[in-house]
Amino acid sequence: MATFELDPRLEADTLPLADLPLCRALLMNDARYPWVVLVPRVASVSEVFELSQEDQNKLWQEATQLGAAMKEAFHGDKLNIATLGNVVSQLHIHLVVRYVDDPSWPAPVWGNGSPTPYELAQQGTRREQLLAQIAGLSLSS
Repeated sequence: MATFELDPRLEADTLPLADLPLCRALLMNDARYPWVVLVPRVASVSEVFELSQEDQNKLWQEATQLGAAMKEAFHGDKLNIATLGNVVSQLHIHLVVRYVDDPSWPAPVWGNGSPTPYELAQQGTRREQLLAQIAGLSLSS
């Protein structure tokens, strides 16, 4: 049986946050947006429908609960939830808090400008903020 491994491109573009019941939560290394990537810890899955029904439910629960907490905590105008997979086929979901005055508004964040990597202090602050949101979730195992 294959074991879960994070795609090297996701690993290169993100910083580790936490493991939820199903997903690995990663901070996208782009300080322009509060942005988390959820990756189900299931080997060789590229599409949501390839997950069991139980795991699909967990994925949606984790994405919607964390997304709602992020939007509230960061006072966002909109929350973008997306699974694209055109570049990285490993199933992953982007949760991006958006603002009407952000650098890409109203267009998608992909392909708009260049990522601004976190400075070390910013990274620590953002990780603490997100970990506090994750700790407040009521997720079933």
